[in-house]
Amino acid sequence: MDNEKPTIEACNAHVSSVKDALYVLSGKWKLPLLIALMNGPERFKDIQRSLDGITPKMLSKELRELELNALVQRKVFNTVPVSITYELTSYTETVMPIIKALGDWGKQHRKKLVEERRTEAVDSN
Repeated sequence: MDNEKPTIEACNAHVSSVKDALYVLSGKWKLPLLIALMNGPERFKDIQRSLDGITPKMLSKELRELELNALVQRKVFNTVPVSITYELTSYTETVMPIIKALGDWGKQHRKKLVEERRTEAVDSN
């Protein structure tokens, strides 16, 4: 949004766009799942191992939703047994700046909280 005061319509449109983005990316596992696939295609079990604590049912659900939103592609290979891999689509590149910005902000926020707690501890002594 610009520096000038936005109109009600512009605010509503922006809120609507943010809601759309949050709908696609929200939840405990979506962003970690995208990050887990950044190094290339992975099989289901390998993804599950890299995301400590995710259940197979939840992983399956999240992969399906990311696939529906064109962020993950499922590839089936005609082998015995059948091999299936999941990988990021080229469209996922559009969300990577957001993931990086969130990571940068999270690191900065954690540092701020640690510094505040340290200051509070020193002040209370």
